[in-house]
Amino acid sequence: MRPLAPHKNTSNWRRVIVIASIIIVAASVLTTTSYMAPNTGAIFTTNSSCSGTNVNIFNSKTDVYVDGGPAHEGAAGLPDGFYYIQVTEPGGALLGTSVGSATPTPVHVTNGEFEQCYQLEAVVIKASDSTPGYDDTTNGGGEYKVWVSPNSDFSNGKTDNFKVKPEVPASGTLNVNKFYDANANGINDDGQLITGWKIRIIDDVELFRFTPVSVVVAPDNYTVSEFDPAETNWIHTTLNPVNVTVDAGETETVEFGNLCLGPGGGHTLGFWSNKNGLATMNDGGSVCSELALLNGLYLRNGAGTRMNFGCDYTAFKNWLLSATATNMAYMLSAQLAAMELNVEAGFVNGNALVYAPGTNSANGLGFATINNLMTEANAELTLHPTALAGDSWRAYQEALKNALDKANNNQTFVQSTPCPFTF
Repeated sequence: MRPLAPHKNTSNWRRVIVIASIIIVAASVLTTTSYMAPNTGAIFTTNSSCSGTNVNIFNSKTDVYVDGGPAHEGAAGLPDGFYYIQVTEPGGALLGTSVGSATPTPVHVTNGEFEQCYQLEAVVIKASDSTPGYDDTTNGGGEYKVWVSPNSDFSNGKTDNFKVKPEVPASGTLNVNKFYDANANGINDDGQLITGWKIRIIDDVELFRFTPVSVVVAPDNYTVSEFDPAETNWIHTTLNPVNVTVDAGETETVEFGNLCLGPGGGHTLGFWSNKNGLATMNDGGSVCSELALLNGLYLRNGAGTRMNFGCDYTAFKNWLLSATATNMAYMLSAQLAAMELNVEAGFVNGNALVYAPGTNSANGLGFATINNLMTEANAELTLHPTALAGDSWRAYQEALKNALDKANNNQTFVQSTPCPFTF
C-alpha cells in the first residue's frame, strides 16, 4: 500500500483557502464600490402634494418634503438602493440625521426615482437631543441644506437647499430654459428646447436644477449659470452666467443657447492626394473640370507663385503633398483646394456652418458658412501671396487655414440637432 501524501493535500487546502480569501475580498470591493457616489440623478425639496420640483421656500419645517431621481423626462435617475438623509446648516453643521434613528436608510430608490416623497421631519432625528425632526438653523435667512447619500458619512451624496420662513414674503418666479442653437445666432428661434441640462441658481442659497426650470423664489438678485457637459464638442452661444433680478409677483426667464460640433462630410488633403480622391475627381471620366475649378483660384506655392495645374493630376498631387506653413499662404491654399473639391464632389454642403473664429466671414459667435469661408480665403490669397514669419497678416491667414483644416478633418460642423451630453 502506498503511503498517504499529506504535504500535497495540505498544499491543495492552502490553495483553496487563498482562492476563497480572494473571492471574499473581491466581493467586499464590489459591495463597497456599489455604494459610492450616485453619479447621476438629483434631489429636490417639494411640497406635501409632491407635485412641485422647484419649491424651496416654506412656511414651516413640517411643509418640507424631499423627492428625487429624474426630475423630468430625459433626466438620468439615481442608482437604485437605500439612502441615508440629513439636514444641515448651509455651511454643513448638523441639524438632523437619519443615522442612529430607528430607520437609518429611510429613502428608497427604485428605477432611478424615490419610491415616494418623504416628509423631512418624519425621517430624521434632531442633532441636539435625538428626538424626531431637525433643529432650527442659526442662519438669518432661514436657510437649510438637505443631503441624501448611500454612505453614512454622506460622502459623494446629492444635496439641495431650502428656506423656512414663518412669514413667507411675496415671491416671484424664475424660469430657466435651454435651447439648441442650430443656426448659431444666439437666439432661441430654432424650436429645439433641450431637456436635462444642468444649471445653477445662486442668491444666498445655491440650487442645482435641470432644464426646463420654473422655480418660485423670494424677490432678490440671482446669478444663473449653466454647466459645461463632459463632452467637449459643445459651445455656448449665449452669455453665461446671467444676472437677473426677480421682483415680487413677476416672472423672469433666462435662456441659454448651445450648439455642438461634429462631422459634415469633410475629406482631408490625404484623401485628395490618394487613389480615392483621384477616382472622385475622375467621376466624369476626366479630372480636367475639377482642376479647372482650382486653376481659377489664387492658390499659391511656397514662393507665392499662383498655381495652374492644367489637366495634370500628378502636378496637383505633388503640390498638395508638399504644402508647408513656412509660407502660410501655401498651406492655406492646400486647405482651400481640398474644401473646394469637397463641395464640388457633394461631400460638404457649401451652406453648412462651421466654427471659424478669427475669420472675417464669421458672425459674432465665430461661425461662418463654408461658401463664405472659401470666398474669404481666396480673396486673402489674391491680396497676400506670401505670409512669412513676421508678416502682420500671417495670423489672419492661419485662422483661415485652421478653420478649413478642421472642417476638412470633419470636426467643426454645426450639427442640426443636439448631440449627447452628460454631467
